Amino acid sequence: MSKVLSSEELMRYINNMDRENSVVQFSIPGKGRFTLVLQEEDDHSIEADVKKQPQLEIMFKESAEQYKNGHGITTSDPLKSLSVKDFR
Repeated sequence: MSKVLSSEELMRYINNMDRENSVVQFSIPGKGRFTLVLQEEDDHSIEADVKKQPQLEIMFKESAEQYKNGHGITTSDPLKSLSVKDFR
């Protein structure tokens, strides 16, 4: 296990991480031992999901139409209906 003595050294470890080198274990004196794991983001788009599941496109279109017709609400609308006594 490597000792990391500066933020620059830690950044070097992070910059060297990739798919094959995705786990780094190190210790920071006075703080403890750490395990850093690189987890890649999923880069696929909503469009890719729609191609896999055509029903999603129908749902998106219906939702957009309902919003245009004034049937949508904002997140704050339901929150306005709550009061302190609802949380007792």
